[in-house]
Amino acid sequence: MDLGKKERDVLPYYSLVSKKLIRFLDKKEIATRISLPGSNIGKILKRGSKEEPLYVSEIVKNVNKDMLKLRNKSLTDVKGKLNKVQIKIWDYFVPRKLIDFLYATNNEGINKKIERIFFDIDCGDLSSEKARIVTKEFVYLIKKDKEFNRLINYDLMPMWTGHSFHVYLFLKKEVSSEFYRKYLMFSKSKPLESFTGRWANDISKKTGIKTIGGHEKVKGFINIDPSQTPSGKLARAPFSLNIKKFKVVGIALPLSVKDLDDKNLVKKLRGYNMDKVIKDLNLFSKKIPKKLRT
Repeated sequence: MDLGKKERDVLPYYSLVSKKLIRFLDKKEIATRISLPGSNIGKILKRGSKEEPLYVSEIVKNVNKDMLKLRNKSLTDVKGKLNKVQIKIWDYFVPRKLIDFLYATNNEGINKKIERIFFDIDCGDLSSEKARIVTKEFVYLIKKDKEFNRLINYDLMPMWTGHSFHVYLFLKKEVSSEFYRKYLMFSKSKPLESFTGRWANDISKKTGIKTIGGHEKVKGFINIDPSQTPSGKLARAPFSLNIKKFKVVGIALPLSVKDLDDKNLVKKLRGYNMDKVIKDLNLFSKKIPKKLRT
């Protein structure tokens, strides 16, 4: 299985990492963002709210050597040799295209219950190293915030995105969609009314790195953005390629809280390609909380 060629098929890679994500992505609708260089479209998003849903268990059970041998041909030519699920997988993972591997954070649909909270630490025009410092302090503030921790119990997992960081809170008990709106949603007009805004404000004071809440990008600031938490929103899956301008700029990797202390962390993580991820797949999989670990 050659994962190093420039025009490689990424499905072999995703089928391997999917084996470590069966519990992490259980019952979550998969989404893919397919890069189409040279076209007017640029990228195509495939997701379960627009077409037949795809699940990680289907990838694990149906991607095999026989299917992968056919990937150098067109779907029209080989359709008769594939089952219905394999055809669906082919549609989500077009051969020889760079693809971001995403999923519906709290499933597709509106106002469903929340079982995981997702923060995107978007470094914008600032460095990935500054994002590491902000993420480290952010995790510290979450863990020490007594008011917040009286509301929910959770397992926390940081993740490298390939360029910056995400922070997950996996809840031990589901909460309603109102929890996000009441406690986490950032308001530009009332920035200190949410935990997100208060934590961002504290980080700015502690680190000297300008940090704000919300999705709106501001030059010179790092954003702490929880807006992909509600149902119907998408998150990047662990081990996903991060595609920018039709190039792989990095690979999403689960981390431990302790990893954030490493001043050389960004340099180490930037050294990962698909081959190296597969080699260290068990090492990174162990950083996923036990209840979600395959």
